[in-house]
Amino acid sequence: MSILGSALNAAGRLKAYAENKRWARRWEHYRSMGMHIGKDVCLPASTWIDSTHCYLVSIGDHSGFGDGCLILTHDAQMDEYLDAARVGRVVIHPSCHIGTRTIILAGVEIGPRTIVGAGSVVTKSLPPDTVCAGNPAKVVCTLDEYLEKHRARLAKLPKFDFQTHGIAGLSPEARTELIAATLNGSAYIVGGRTAEINGTGETRRT
Repeated sequence: MSILGSALNAAGRLKAYAENKRWARRWEHYRSMGMHIGKDVCLPASTWIDSTHCYLVSIGDHSGFGDGCLILTHDAQMDEYLDAARVGRVVIHPSCHIGTRTIILAGVEIGPRTIVGAGSVVTKSLPPDTVCAGNPAKVVCTLDEYLEKHRARLAKLPKFDFQTHGIAGLSPEARTELIAATLNGSAYIVGGRTAEINGTGETRRT
């Protein structure tokens, strides 16, 4: 490896270390303010949390968020007229997975084991073991129905290993394979969750 390549690798490792520290400080800051964040939670920096009342937020173990989600714990839209603002808890139970750009309003409870589709607006509590989506978010199907649908597809559609076709390990050849496999539909990348458990995944988790 060239000197330049070695230097770039070292810089990449230093950047990753600094980012991990920054994320850990953010999580600890919220915890110090009374917010509950469980273990093995994927909480990206782009997840906006109502920091003034973050002690009203509880996120259970093994939950995850896509980019750009909002968690609100107060509603002051009536303040001009009533001189009052509403506050409410947000409880996200273990093993919930919240899609990109979902908005969660004050006073709702989600899960456990609930999946919320991308772009949803959660205005009311959602039951456990369900898949929900929409504005307002409503039950689309049960979790079992959702998983069974994907099990059937996994048996038929192309599959690729996370270690060779994940984001970090994606070679030009692997990219070409994925493009070809998805020309007429979907494919699956398997082993990502196992990598997360083993500490070799691509998302930062608490």
